[in-house]
Amino acid sequence: QVQLEESGGDSVQAGGSLRLSCAASVFILSGYCVAWFRQVPGKGREGLATIESNHLTRYAVSLEGRFTISKDYARNTVDLQMNNLQPGDIAKYYCAARIDRGGGCWLLDHQYTYWGQGTQVTVSS
Repeated sequence: QVQLEESGGDSVQAGGSLRLSCAASVFILSGYCVAWFRQVPGKGREGLATIESNHLTRYAVSLEGRFTISKDYARNTVDLQMNNLQPGDIAKYYCAARIDRGGGCWLLDHQYTYWGQGTQVTVSS
């Protein structure tokens, strides 16, 4: 069983930056698809970014290049750097993982097996 834990959520002013981290109970930097999603109350989960075992990344077009997903081998985390945050980014942010069996890692929440509890991001204007 893989356990995931997000950290780094905070309250920032519009235009600010945050870096979220996803820590895992196993080594997830190889052999796993890891993704970041977010959700606001009353809405479905929105896929933001994925990273594959081979470091290939995919992003939601709506992010317009403001977010970057990366692996930190020293800490065994998958991080999400978020820049130029806006009130529209207010949400609970989740990391998710599944075994990478090839075929690509996509921003489809139903494909992911393991989920963290989420970390809240708030942006004030």
